[in-house]
Amino acid sequence: MVKVLFRTDASTRIGTGHVMRCLTLAKALKEQDAECVFICREHPGHLLDLLETEGFVTHRLSAPQPATVSGGASDNVGSDYAAWLGVTRDQDANDCLPLIKQSQPDWLVVDHYALDARWEQVLRPHVDKIMVIDDLANRAHDCDLLLNQNLGSKAADYEGKAPAACKVLTGPEFALLRPEFAAHRASSLARRKTAPSITHILVTMGGVDVDNVTGAVLDALTKSHLPESCRISVVMGAQAPWLQQVRAQAAAMPHQADVFSGISNMAEVMASADLAIGAAGSTSWERCALGLPSITVVLADNQQSIADALVRAGAALMLELTSIEEALPRKIAWIKAQPSILKTMSDAAERVTSGTGVTKVMDWLQGVPACE
Repeated sequence: MVKVLFRTDASTRIGTGHVMRCLTLAKALKEQDAECVFICREHPGHLLDLLETEGFVTHRLSAPQPATVSGGASDNVGSDYAAWLGVTRDQDANDCLPLIKQSQPDWLVVDHYALDARWEQVLRPHVDKIMVIDDLANRAHDCDLLLNQNLGSKAADYEGKAPAACKVLTGPEFALLRPEFAAHRASSLARRKTAPSITHILVTMGGVDVDNVTGAVLDALTKSHLPESCRISVVMGAQAPWLQQVRAQAAAMPHQADVFSGISNMAEVMASADLAIGAAGSTSWERCALGLPSITVVLADNQQSIADALVRAGAALMLELTSIEEALPRKIAWIKAQPSILKTMSDAAERVTSGTGVTKVMDWLQGVPACE
């Protein structure tokens, strides 16, 4: 039995995307009889309970102390992302080392912006192979397999930052999407081929949305001239801090607006939507797999390149975070005046990814030799 150890975190600051894409990969591996174990730190907003509910063994690293976060991470990678770890890089490696020695995994999968080659080299002697999941291409890695699933990413981005023998997988065709998106793809695409219109808007700003951008979008939709029959679906994380306020706001809207949290049928909801207003994170690839046109919002620096690439591809319109109230009603009016743009955007989105990336990554996990 193949043994795979994941080192990743979720928090109110990091968001949920890193853990969720690792969970997708772990569930696919588990179906192939692999043993998957997660190591996560108990940050506020962690998803350890979810991982355990999904049937995975977890190791909980202690929640960081505030003094340690500010004082101990100064030598870490990328100052903006160093604090995401909550402790110094060396402390995190020391915390993980006994767990990894005990487990002796075939693969160590690392998905964390605060970890780099220096951390990986500490653990390297005790694992067979290392896979890194990255979006930034801003630091060195010591790994055998590297995945950057973002549109526009390329292997050349990692020249000099990864071993020469490392296999680098790039682009949304390798995006780690749950199988439900590929399963709903054909029916979703077929529905968008004729008579496009805005009758169902989906709003999704990620699993946390710490600044309540969802509330700003709902305010702007209230001021938009939506078709009378239009309904709105809002999807939020179960631990989203503004969830109750958004529920109250939705209940007072002139159009039907439903708020869902912690749902397990996201592909079904997306497939039924005509337009999404969403963050430019990992859900971008879910929307593309279903051909769902998007108005995308950049909520974090690492999402800017994704949003730019989606706009260049014609799959999305950009909505600036600072002008949602004024700009969103104008964009809705523009789409209503030329509804064929929805089909044009849908056609562009479906070309971005087929939604079968997890299968392709699994093939590489099972066939990649270790780097020397």
